[in-house]
Amino acid sequence: MKNKLEKAEGDVVRASASFAAAAQEGSVYALKQEDFKVGGVSAAEMVAVYESRMVKGTSPGRFIYDEIMVSSAEGRCPLCGHRDVSTLDHHLPKKLFPALAVTPLNLIPACSECNKTKLHGVAGSPGKQTLHPYFENVESDPWLVAEVIEGEPVVIVFKVDSPDHWDSVLCERVRHHFQAFGLPALYMSQAVQELNNISHYLKQLFDRGGPDQVSVYLEDQAVSRRIAHVNSWQTAMYTALAQNRWFCENVGLLSR
Repeated sequence: MKNKLEKAEGDVVRASASFAAAAQEGSVYALKQEDFKVGGVSAAEMVAVYESRMVKGTSPGRFIYDEIMVSSAEGRCPLCGHRDVSTLDHHLPKKLFPALAVTPLNLIPACSECNKTKLHGVAGSPGKQTLHPYFENVESDPWLVAEVIEGEPVVIVFKVDSPDHWDSVLCERVRHHFQAFGLPALYMSQAVQELNNISHYLKQLFDRGGPDQVSVYLEDQAVSRRIAHVNSWQTAMYTALAQNRWFCENVGLLSR
């Protein structure tokens, strides 16, 4: 097996370079599976190299696995921006693109939920590609927004509102990524918990200073979170709450 892998080294290096070029150009969807086979080594054998010689704690490649695991900012999954990193995700499936099974650029630190949620297929068009956090940084522009659904109970929904200067493909890709990883439901459930956590304090603020004081507090929270993470669900939620007059006047509807 060692001899087979040594002979196939060139195929793996070339595949990595092709993947990097496509990811840089946003054209990963156009890569063909037949171009990512490894001469003399089966897909199952390449998968085994990853699982036995890289993932296992005592394997010689484990230090690379660990370096990738801890590379994400604050230990958060870059795919959902919320949960803790607990595994590595293959951006392109290792069974379909075996030459990329151990390519570091194809390995993304992720939470187990995102790793399971992501489909094992490949994109068929430019807009159906999920974002690759090594190559696409969409955190410099605000694109995540929230909306307050007025009623009892109060509900917060999240959606993508792309900046005007983004091209149509990037807009579609962000929306696709948002849906593919189930982020609307994830963020909405987290918002429900957050509202329950702050409901008592908001009612106290309302009793002391009315809706204006509630709004000021919520805006302060939004600013603080925006400085840390411009597109976090917390930033979007607090911004929407602060700007919603109905909510500030009806904090009494929140659960105790």
